[in-house]
Amino acid sequence: MLREYILHYNRRETDGGEENVPVQIIRSSRKSIGLQVKESGEVLARIPARLSDRELREFLEAHRQWVLQKVLLARRSAGTRKTTGAVPVQELDAAEKERIREKIAGRVCHYCRVMGVTVGRITIRNQKTRWGSCSAKGNVNFNYQLYYLPDELLDYVVVHELAHRRHMNHSAAFWKEVEKYFPDYRECREELKKIRMI
Repeated sequence: MLREYILHYNRRETDGGEENVPVQIIRSSRKSIGLQVKESGEVLARIPARLSDRELREFLEAHRQWVLQKVLLARRSAGTRKTTGAVPVQELDAAEKERIREKIAGRVCHYCRVMGVTVGRITIRNQKTRWGSCSAKGNVNFNYQLYYLPDELLDYVVVHELAHRRHMNHSAAFWKEVEKYFPDYRECREELKKIRMI
């Protein structure tokens, strides 16, 4: 069973080069094939467990051009996005880490009071792909790089995660909850999409 498949591209028409793009294969109980090109340019194929290697190859080859276009787009996008300007986590001393924790935890406590919700643990992490998360038990995690962003972006992420204390999904009711406490959430959401984590 294939765990990775290499798509070979002749890109002479664009930049005179050739390229091999690895596709990571993830098998599960799903019934259909799903292709995903992540912001990093990594390519994932989520496929039914019983799909044969031959059928998988045929599908990937049929979608070769689509994958390449998405990979190139992801790379261009990554090159133009702003960074957080954060100090690399390994260069932070204990006092700086405590300042980051105090600021983010302080905004969480403020919005807990405003929104009438409670949380369990508040954890500050060096995440590569997420600004924040909320577990079913009510523990919240935040990316330390939020400390270096404008306050309204930090507050939006805090409100977003705390809204999950009432709605553990991204339903219409969830977004109404966010909007109730953060009317400008759409603008902040778009702004965060333009920022690349270090």
